[in-house]
Amino acid sequence: MARIRVITDSACDMPDEIAQRLDIDIVPLSIRFGDEEFTDRVDLTPSAFWAKCKKSKTLPETSAPSPGAFQAAYQRAKADGCDGVIVLTLSAALSATNQSAVLGADAVAGDIPVRVVDTKAVSMAQGLLAIEIAEQSKTGASLDELVSHAQELTTKVGVCAMLDTLEHLVKGGRVGGARALLGQVLSIKPLLELKDGVVAEAGRQRTKAKALGAIVETVKTHAPLRRLALVHGDSSEVKALEALAASISTEFEMIVADIGSVVGTHGGPGIIGLCWVEA
Repeated sequence: MARIRVITDSACDMPDEIAQRLDIDIVPLSIRFGDEEFTDRVDLTPSAFWAKCKKSKTLPETSAPSPGAFQAAYQRAKADGCDGVIVLTLSAALSATNQSAVLGADAVAGDIPVRVVDTKAVSMAQGLLAIEIAEQSKTGASLDELVSHAQELTTKVGVCAMLDTLEHLVKGGRVGGARALLGQVLSIKPLLELKDGVVAEAGRQRTKAKALGAIVETVKTHAPLRRLALVHGDSSEVKALEALAASISTEFEMIVADIGSVVGTHGGPGIIGLCWVEA
């Protein structure tokens, strides 16, 4: 039976315990606060990141992993006796991470088969896809079968989230289709979604409660769901959204995950939302 290693990057926001259980290798991006640089998930946990955001006068910045970081992950897979690697990266439209993964694969050509898939997603939409593929790999699926399934799923994943502040998104330059949000009064809670791998506006609500309700109603339009996750960045609305999301039918129990440094850098504190995979 072929042993295929699933590799993803730290924009996936996947809880450590799930990654460890499924033997998913997570290649970290880097986070900079001014002159200080940190390796995501290695020396900067989500809680430490949000604490640092509150104290820092400058907004953080992210940078993609080097091709060498991916090459090292592929070599780890080979050393562990794996027969191949499938890499599920965050949207290539949002980061150079996918490009680094491809360059890293070129460097190990002939050593171990590596296939790189652009999930066209981020946060736990990317993470749920990686979980699905890792579970399928345990059944003995071939590398080609895993790649085919992953590519099919990229059309079935989604994200809908509420921003609590626009500051990070605007200054980070990741506004994209959400540019119309600029200049809105602070009392309005904007909703964002992913469309074709980029951030787009998904409406506006006047209160947090209405915004959370709108997120749940949006997700229900994609039902039936295979997988569902609640993600948040130091938000006080987790229990409220959990309660609302209980009405969403899904095959697997909903995962609650912290938004880490990569997505948090652009979404800002208080961001909260749902990620899903359609059945």
